[in-house]
Amino acid sequence: MKNNLNLNEALKLITPLNSEAMKKAEELQGNLIKPLGSLGELEKISIKIAGITGRSKNQIHKKVICLFGSDHGIYEEGVCSSPQNFTAKLMKVYAENQNAGINILSKQANSELKIYDLGVKNLEHHKNIITKKFLPDGTNNFLHGRAMSYDTAKKVIEFGISTVKTLKNEGFNLIGTGEVGMSNTTPACACIMAGLKSMDENLIGRGAGLNDESFARKKNVILEALKLHEKNFTDPVNIISCVGGLDIAAMTGIFIGGAVYKVPIIIDGVISISAALMAFLIESRVSEYFFASHESLEPAYNRAAEFMNLTPPLKLSMRLGEGTGCAIFMQIIDDSLAIINNMGTFEEF
Repeated sequence: MKNNLNLNEALKLITPLNSEAMKKAEELQGNLIKPLGSLGELEKISIKIAGITGRSKNQIHKKVICLFGSDHGIYEEGVCSSPQNFTAKLMKVYAENQNAGINILSKQANSELKIYDLGVKNLEHHKNIITKKFLPDGTNNFLHGRAMSYDTAKKVIEFGISTVKTLKNEGFNLIGTGEVGMSNTTPACACIMAGLKSMDENLIGRGAGLNDESFARKKNVILEALKLHEKNFTDPVNIISCVGGLDIAAMTGIFIGGAVYKVPIIIDGVISISAALMAFLIESRVSEYFFASHESLEPAYNRAAEFMNLTPPLKLSMRLGEGTGCAIFMQIIDDSLAIINNMGTFEEF
């Protein structure tokens, strides 16, 4: 398999889950010393991972959370309560391990954290940040035109796909998705609504705590932008190009890459699930390779999860982002695999 697949090449390599491995894992679960099905989601997780890897028993050798930073031109429309330079400031906090939420929780989960600058304004190179500036100042204001060109959106998706291959070659076999970028719930919600062909303003959430005036502005901006670009929503890459973000494009590639390279991928919050939805609309089989971690407070999240038939097992009223939900869910995956790998069987008694 060549190093850098284009999108079409990658899609041709996606296959269904390994049914034989799943059957063996299900039989193993049935023989463990517990009532059948009594560990619920923990059993289902181990069976699904068996289908992903093709092995009935699995171990997580190395975990990583990929945190994608990017700025968004739609910020100009007053849809965010925080200064835009917070994106760059937070990237430095993460890179210098200054105990932000994701620093603490990824350490707790024994996960590495890889930080990518896809297009953050005024962020200089940092030794702990992977610099891949597709657009140095982030995307354009999609209320007045495309957020990025179609070619850029496709290149960033392909970068996400190749990132999974790189990480797998480095020994990582569980990947979480995270992001940072002021106002990024706006493109995430716009992508979800465009993908679901919905103009329901009730899908638009407050993001990081907008006041009533800013929240009303956010709704108007998204609805106007959807009307502006509607004729161009011919495929998910076009949706990302029109109203998406660099972070969403990269995570879309991560979700596709998980299906190509047989690596389980974890969804975090609403920005993450918007990318999962774009990947799903490109190729529905990718959903067999990812897990929803927790139910976000953003209303668009639930609609996207329902559309993909995903039921996030955790309800923690979280809306931080950064991949924090992935870090928590990684520990649940550890528990799931510990059960199938180590619990005794009835035959042993």
